[in-house]
Amino acid sequence: MDRSTIDYLTVGDGAEGSIKRGRTRDSLYLKATLQFANEPKSREIRVRNLSEGGMMAEFDRVVPSGTPVIVDVRGVGEVPGRVAWCAEGRAGISFDAPVDPKRARKRVGTGTTTPDYAKPSVR
Repeated sequence: MDRSTIDYLTVGDGAEGSIKRGRTRDSLYLKATLQFANEPKSREIRVRNLSEGGMMAEFDRVVPSGTPVIVDVRGVGEVPGRVAWCAEGRAGISFDAPVDPKRARKRVGTGTTTPDYAKPSVR
């Protein structure tokens, strides 16, 4: 099996359960929304790290691995995926298709002028 076949997970240092990831993760702290496929309402979550193949997030419940989700990350948009692992307070989400994680760090506004309400009052 060549490296491209297993580019997202490789065996670690030999210790049981050790895993090294081939994709880099971008550590960050931002809010996103997550919707479980079987629920109509989305919930706010905190994204702790993001890569092209998935993310680690904090949210308030434990769900089974394989649960389908849709995550809406600012700058990236809605991304379908599945829960890869879940423990109390945190979960790994594996995306169905790769994303560009750098888009989450781009500025939201692209205006060329500062609105009056954001300018300091000068007398």
